[in-house]
Amino acid sequence: MFTTSRSVHPRGLSAALGLSVAVLGLLGAAGAPAQARDAGRAVLAGQAADPAPVPDCVHYYSDWRYTTVVNDCDTTVDVTVQYTDGQGAPCRTLDPRAIATFAGYGPQLNYVTGLSGCTPPSA
Repeated sequence: MFTTSRSVHPRGLSAALGLSVAVLGLLGAAGAPAQARDAGRAVLAGQAADPAPVPDCVHYYSDWRYTTVVNDCDTTVDVTVQYTDGQGAPCRTLDPRAIATFAGYGPQLNYVTGLSGCTPPSA
């Protein structure tokens, strides 16, 4: 009749996990949807969101693991990242030509919807 295995061969498990990671990577490479819903501004505790938008010279590039924010302005800016689910992000001060790294959209596809100004916590 039928036999059942009581264990999974480690190579078979590794191959299945590797294939799952590869598929998720390909799905993430497709990019963010054309329009992501705006879930509002979220910042971490002890920080205040600034309703003023960041200057046009501040740019971001988002992928599965990281969101990179680049300050191409001639002035210092305080910036945070907005996500589709309202996830909090730290407020970072970027000097001119500086780069900061935030969380990417991850396996839950929590896409970046934009940047906003913020007030960093006092030291």
